[in-house]
Amino acid sequence: MATKPGIPKGTRDFSPIEMAKRNYIFDTIREVFYLYGFQQIETPAMENLSTLMGKYGEEGDKLLFKILNSGDYFSPLTNDELLSRNATKLANKFCEKGLRYDLTVPFARYVVMHRDELSFPFKRFQIQPVWRADRPQKGRYREFYQCDADVVGSDSLLNEVELVQMIDTVFSKFGIRVAIKINNRKILTGIAEIIGEADKIVDITVAIDKLDKIGLENVNAELKAKGISQEAIEKLQPIIQLNGSNEEKINTLKQVLATSVTGMKGIEESAFILNTLSGLDIKSEIELDLTLARGLNYYTGAIFEVKALDVQIGSISGGGRYDNLTGVFGMDGMSGVGISFGADRIYDVLNQLELYPKETVNGTQLLFVNFGQQETNYILPILKKVRLSGVRAELYPDSAKMKKQMSYANAKAIPFVAIAGENEINEGKITLKNMETGKQEVIYPDELADKIR
Repeated sequence: MATKPGIPKGTRDFSPIEMAKRNYIFDTIREVFYLYGFQQIETPAMENLSTLMGKYGEEGDKLLFKILNSGDYFSPLTNDELLSRNATKLANKFCEKGLRYDLTVPFARYVVMHRDELSFPFKRFQIQPVWRADRPQKGRYREFYQCDADVVGSDSLLNEVELVQMIDTVFSKFGIRVAIKINNRKILTGIAEIIGEADKIVDITVAIDKLDKIGLENVNAELKAKGISQEAIEKLQPIIQLNGSNEEKINTLKQVLATSVTGMKGIEESAFILNTLSGLDIKSEIELDLTLARGLNYYTGAIFEVKALDVQIGSISGGGRYDNLTGVFGMDGMSGVGISFGADRIYDVLNQLELYPKETVNGTQLLFVNFGQQETNYILPILKKVRLSGVRAELYPDSAKMKKQMSYANAKAIPFVAIAGENEINEGKITLKNMETGKQEVIYPDELADKIR
């Protein structure tokens, strides 16, 4: 008996209805990107590992999918290397390429390679899949799409303001209530300085970024395991648990971080973004959240994360400022800021909240019944005409029993069926049936498009 085929864990097939929903997501986000002046690019699914490694921190590097070199990848290895069973070293020998982990690092590589062709500031967007060797769970997949928008070549904080506006616009169009959380890596650096652990900034940010997932006690345990002193951990508690309005948090931080130049710069940037947004009628909730750290090492300024308010799921969008990312590719001084929409999680949220517009999942609008060659010859010119008018239409390909053709229409949720038999042909007309109401009417072919619309 043949083994039943399957797909790798953390990946999914999508049916035609599911693809219609996904395309609604991509089209909505793409429309907003264009609305704000962004241009689309694409980069390869695989990159050189030298491009990807070291850009996401130690934890991120472990989640890179590596691709075996073609040909005899054993030939350059000694017997001792093969017998060592050192997975990391062997992977470095076997693999020169990897699947992209996100769209930001490939974009930075793109900017450096094409710098002479671009006009700055350069506003680009990408809608492509990425891959992470993560443990699959609800809302977390090994293959998923990201929808990224970035601006490079500008230090202006108006870019951050505009990205928040874009987030608000996208989720308003979807009808999803969200909280947009904002922080600044400079504030986090200032906090690390004032608690006396400036050299542990990465360990601190990686740990407190998990607060929502693992709780305060486990965060503190992780901080202690990373060598953060108990005194520093105690100083950290009131800061990461700071409550109140955004304005109250800013005022408190000004007092707490008064001795940190970097921290005060982060407060100044955050205050500008929040104050500017306050006059722009943003529909979403905006919160200054000091526990927001985002574990990726390349963020240097403002950071964003978006949470759905009515569904229990991880962040559905995020991003931030990365002043020094292109520097690792030999292009210093190129500032950038961007956001990424998690299309797969947005898909799950829209499904759970049943927020898809009805017309989104409708495919074919009109099915022509096939009674035989004579009827087909009559129908084909009509079919061409209704398609030219924008109606999604098809002719059943076989001269099958009426019941079978009607079952096909029901299975595809086709709302209208057109029937042309001997009587209709003689009169130059067509019978149109509404599959929802069962109502039938005999009309002229030129009326079909208007009736369906």
